[in-house]
Amino acid sequence: MARFHIPPPALPTPRLRGRGWRSWRGPRTWAGVDRRPPPVRRGRSRRHASASALGAQPGSHPETQRPSADPGPYPCSSPCAMDWQPDEQGLQQVLQLLKDSQSPNTATQRIKLKQLNQFPDFNNYLIFVLTRLKSEDEPTRSLSGLILKNNVKAHYQSFPPPVADFIKQECLNNIGDASSLIRATIGILITTIASKGELQMWPELLPQLCNLLNSEDYNTCEGAFGALQKICEDSSELLDSDALNRPLNIMIPKFLQFFKHCSPKIRSHAIACVNQFIMDRAQALMDNIDTFIEHLFALAVDDDPEVRKNVCRALVMLLEVRIDRLIPHMHSIIQVCMAKASADGQYMLQRTQDHDENVALEACEFWLTLAEQPICKEVLASHLVQLIPILVNGMKYSEIDIILLKGDVEEDEAVPDSEQDIKPRFHKSRTVTLPHEAERPDGSEDAEDDDDDDALSDWNLRKCSAAALDVLANVFREELLPHLLPLLKGLLFHPEWVVKESGILVLGAIAEGCMQGMVPYLPELIPHLIQCLSDKKALVRSIACWTLSRYAHWVVSQPPDMHLKPLMTELLKRILDGNKRVQEAACSAFATLEEEACTELVPYLSYILDTLVFAFGKYQHKNLLILYDAIGTLADSVGHHLNQPEYIQKLMPPLIQKWNELKDEDKDLFPLLECLSSVATALQSGFLPYCEPVYQRCVTLVQKTLAQAMMYTQHPEQYEAPDKDFMIVALDLLSGLAEGLGGHVEQLVARSNIMTLLFQCMQDSMPEVRQSSFALLGDLTKACFIHVKPCIAEFMPILGTNLNPEFISVCNNATWAIGEICMQMGAEMQPYVQMVLNNLVEIINRPNTPKTLLENTAITIGRLGYVCPQEVAPMLQQFIRPWCTSLRNIRDNEEKDSAFRGICMMIGVNPGGVVQDFIFFCDAVASWVSPKDDLRDMFYKILHGFKDQVGEENWQQFSEQFPPLLKERLAAFYGV
Repeated sequence: MARFHIPPPALPTPRLRGRGWRSWRGPRTWAGVDRRPPPVRRGRSRRHASASALGAQPGSHPETQRPSADPGPYPCSSPCAMDWQPDEQGLQQVLQLLKDSQSPNTATQRIKLKQLNQFPDFNNYLIFVLTRLKSEDEPTRSLSGLILKNNVKAHYQSFPPPVADFIKQECLNNIGDASSLIRATIGILITTIASKGELQMWPELLPQLCNLLNSEDYNTCEGAFGALQKICEDSSELLDSDALNRPLNIMIPKFLQFFKHCSPKIRSHAIACVNQFIMDRAQALMDNIDTFIEHLFALAVDDDPEVRKNVCRALVMLLEVRIDRLIPHMHSIIQVCMAKASADGQYMLQRTQDHDENVALEACEFWLTLAEQPICKEVLASHLVQLIPILVNGMKYSEIDIILLKGDVEEDEAVPDSEQDIKPRFHKSRTVTLPHEAERPDGSEDAEDDDDDDALSDWNLRKCSAAALDVLANVFREELLPHLLPLLKGLLFHPEWVVKESGILVLGAIAEGCMQGMVPYLPELIPHLIQCLSDKKALVRSIACWTLSRYAHWVVSQPPDMHLKPLMTELLKRILDGNKRVQEAACSAFATLEEEACTELVPYLSYILDTLVFAFGKYQHKNLLILYDAIGTLADSVGHHLNQPEYIQKLMPPLIQKWNELKDEDKDLFPLLECLSSVATALQSGFLPYCEPVYQRCVTLVQKTLAQAMMYTQHPEQYEAPDKDFMIVALDLLSGLAEGLGGHVEQLVARSNIMTLLFQCMQDSMPEVRQSSFALLGDLTKACFIHVKPCIAEFMPILGTNLNPEFISVCNNATWAIGEICMQMGAEMQPYVQMVLNNLVEIINRPNTPKTLLENTAITIGRLGYVCPQEVAPMLQQFIRPWCTSLRNIRDNEEKDSAFRGICMMIGVNPGGVVQDFIFFCDAVASWVSPKDDLRDMFYKILHGFKDQVGEENWQQFSEQFPPLLKERLAAFYGV
């Protein structure tokens, strides 16, 4: 049974199987473009570098504790009143702490800080330094405020009321400090207090801040607006709730008044505040939406880049949530004249070329968002001639990009990776799926690319432009090419490598949407791209790898010697490139080629394995993880063809060496275990010499994780929660072993406690653990049911409970496992039918159920009916129609065979259950290409029995409803 990995939420990581993004497959040379950062409230990290070391973990606030050590002469005065004054000696001690804290060595300061936090009025000193000690330098004052902010986050609820009141009053009294840094720090402190549930307990805050907006003093107005902007970012939902009497009803109109303020900073704050409420469709904003849009247009030509950026951001969000209000103005948004542009200039087109890259990026978001709207084609068609060159131009690396990417470094393979180069790796559990007609198995549609660019991991203009072009290509298809092809020729053969590289990126970006239109040019372009794999610039070589992977499907469709062999040869050379970025891009591209080519690669396996194994000794840490993926994908793609002594001898020693080097708690085990799972499945009996230590370690990983979880549950204050990914990936490798070794796994299972562990895993609170548990249960059921059968009475209620489509992958694997158990249990399944049948029927009738879950549910219902027809047949009418439509596209295989035998047996018991939907049954029968003879006879008897029962005339009328192809197939195969 093929398996795929459900794509996760998008993370910008190197391409690793089973982790994909929605539609955009970004090049290996820049960060993944699965989704741009959503244009909603942009939460900020307001932590000061020094403050993180100092104030992140103050001890519990001890009104009830005294310090364990005397921190020195520090007052313990009563922090009780607004006239609080510091003790001079204590103040000097705090100032010294703040000075020392700005040095790199903070260990001693952490201890000192923890001691000082024992005193109830320490926080009074911090606010005093921030707001009143203006003789001190600004960084020291700001640091004092940031330490206080961390204390507020950690234990504000324990502050004595007089301390809390003093801090709040000082914040409001000093929000207009002459220093912008201090104003910003006070604003951060205010919103931190507000986020601790204090908006309700601080009723004067919002009215006072709104009143301060009217101040004629710029600093006061700006400071109040800065604080309000942070509150809007952090508490937007609360501001639009009845809990606070909906203050937005006053705040939104107030903010709109400041769109015309003389200060650009104030105008920018005002737009940013309102922008926080667009995505949530706050009613107060919706009531003022026309005024808001009108004010935005008025600011479209503002001189200040921050204002322009926020205007663009607002328009992008409005495009997503209130396009109805923008449609009347769409022409204006695209074509509004600019004060400093020519009379026929377009606003968004101009903004996308703004000198300020932040403005250009926000404007580029507009095209990306518009491309996803139904009106895109209608409103953009006439502007493509201007827009396409702008997007293409935005896809060039900037000078700063090249510096960050070390674009002038050609060979760096000997440079060890730093730990920050290695992005967190998350394993995705196995999910059982079925092969379809005209599709490759293995769920490759879900194994899309997922890339990163360590130095450029943030969303930027290059990535946004490329993503916009990709989505537009999917909207306009071949209509885009007349605007692109003239540009492409100049780009692809340009003497400057930066321009040439952007052309290769353009070619990759349009691959999905414009594939049909590009086909005539590919015989010339593919050889050129293969030639680019040898370019002297590493960034050109790496982008060529990615773009070629986007056309891999077409390459594989041609005669092998024409493009596949040259491409494979050059990619393998690039896998051994001297540049780490090229290695990564080539490895990822080759994995994509493997998925497309499958068994076409079998003649070249020796050469491929030589290259991949050689890379083991060459790669640094990061690329080694991607190499595991390429090897695992190769095993998935060529399957049992890998089970040759020559290949096993090449491949297994380096894998086992890595396996032995890694400790149980090393997260590098994740990709290695995934790789070994694929290899074990492909090698089948060829994996036997290596299976015992691998099996035992997997069992140990599961056992350790369960033990850690139990200790954490019982004593959370003493133990850390375990990383359950270790257990998940071990369960998945055990599945791979069971699937690959088949009956050979029986002795390993017999000598272990895996069934006891599996019983615990199946009840784990984490869905991914249950998902992998049920996959393993199904594989063990097929491989060694003798060990599963004694547990069935305990397992079946758990399986029934997990038939919950809210957790799709868990439900899917539980359903599949039940089907496998049916085939082993036979009539002994009867006591458990009612435990699962109603849930299965509910799932198959549920609207919007994913295809994979529908298919597995239909198979399992059919198998239940096969072994217990008397129990299942009475419900036939409730599921026959969705059952037939779910299985009509499945390839002929054993699962389909057993399910259709079941449905035929149920029709024999309850023929009336199929009458109303008999046409769907006919269609499902016709989906078979070559059923086994006895199954064909079952179909024949049912079809002719129905025809004989209704009579020739009625049958003729009935068969007139059939589509021509269905009528032909039934007549040809079954004579009806």
